[in-house]
Amino acid sequence: MEETISLQDLFKTLRKRMALITILTVLAITVSGVISYVFITPIYQASTQILISQEKVDSTVLNPQAIQTDLQLINTYNVIIKSSAILDKVAEELDLPSAGALNGQITVNSEQNSQVVNITVQDQSPTLAVDIANTVASVFQEDIKPLMNVDNVNILAAAQLPDNPSPVNPNPPLNMAIAAVVGLMLGVGIAFLLEYLDTSIKTEQDVEDSLGLPILGLVSPIPDSEMITNEQTMVQRRKRG
Repeated sequence: MEETISLQDLFKTLRKRMALITILTVLAITVSGVISYVFITPIYQASTQILISQEKVDSTVLNPQAIQTDLQLINTYNVIIKSSAILDKVAEELDLPSAGALNGQITVNSEQNSQVVNITVQDQSPTLAVDIANTVASVFQEDIKPLMNVDNVNILAAAQLPDNPSPVNPNPPLNMAIAAVVGLMLGVGIAFLLEYLDTSIKTEQDVEDSLGLPILGLVSPIPDSEMITNEQTMVQRRKRG
């Protein structure tokens, strides 16, 4: 026999298991908040922009071919920025343990259809992130001259340390919001699973649903006080008899 579940049955199940759903949702939010605020080390980010311009020429006429050449060189510059030739000097200037770790902290990308290159650094210290970004830009600006025999790199915007730096990772509000959704979904899933596994008969409706027969009559429960009174009455009658 095909079974159908009405919308009323769904709301009935949710209402019945509301405590479980609420507990799991609150627990997920709490765990996410504790992990985000206590156990995950905050990471700060700083960015420096450099401009790849055309080489200086005597002509005052704009040379489109030179601009196209500069755009083609940007990919090469992106590789050079993260090379050991640059990062070794950065690590030496900032007295950092190794240049290998810097490679994983630095992200280099260029703005679409432009000659602007962004150098982004992430570090546990906001001050060090700013220092690394600015040092990478300055070292690259100086070392690109002998490496490529060009002088077309200028620092467009240096990284600045804000008064109240905020980490980019983790994002506790976002993590807690995601945890709330996950906890809610988990609670609803468990609620319907428990309802599906619960085959006990507790109400008249359960009897009708299980047997497919109507209820003809009910035996009301006898209160404990009335049962005690009846037992005392029977005992007194036995004594008299």
